[in-house]
Amino acid sequence: MFKGLIGKKIGMTQIFDEQGRAVPVTLLEAGPCFVTQIRRPDVEGYSAVQLGFGETKAKHLSGGQLGHLNRVKAPTLRYLREFRTKQTELKEGDTVKVDSFAVGDAVDVTSVSKGKGFAGGMKRHGFGGGPMSHGQSDRQRAVGSIGANTYPGRVWKGKKLPGHMGVRQVTTLNLKVAFVDAEKNLIGLHGAVSGGKGTIVTIREARKA
Repeated sequence: MFKGLIGKKIGMTQIFDEQGRAVPVTLLEAGPCFVTQIRRPDVEGYSAVQLGFGETKAKHLSGGQLGHLNRVKAPTLRYLREFRTKQTELKEGDTVKVDSFAVGDAVDVTSVSKGKGFAGGMKRHGFGGGPMSHGQSDRQRAVGSIGANTYPGRVWKGKKLPGHMGVRQVTTLNLKVAFVDAEKNLIGLHGAVSGGKGTIVTIREARKA
């Protein structure tokens, strides 16, 4: 059975388990998602299901996007995502809802993390900082030496330095489904999901469960 959804992060809350312990839960509004296209190996070279989520006005979409959606008589959907799968029970025009997941399922959630702005090496990469002694007054949080001498005579690409932090695609693995509310299209996951409120997320069956 195909298990994949596009959703939106609502926020965090907590529920109580059988032992009365508070468990942190991330609330996601997931689906209903419209199957806008089925990718096939004989046509596109791979197998995948393309889902659409989040209705918007037609003026916010391009002509190509509208034509793609009108081909399968789909509503004006803002977000399209592909899910690699070999499941063939879905057809173009079907609807996937949150009840495709059950309590206890393990899922992987992909989202975009919060932006942190310009950050130094200690915050961005977890550097330890310089010693607090030996007369050092303004270099405690600096990254220190970053290059060699004659060879290579430059700084290697990819060196961990201060810079822009956050706003990166992050996949959180093996989150457990805490509850499913099919009437309100809600799904609760044990633990945290990257991103702020309103962030678009993709939920799929865990690959490393």
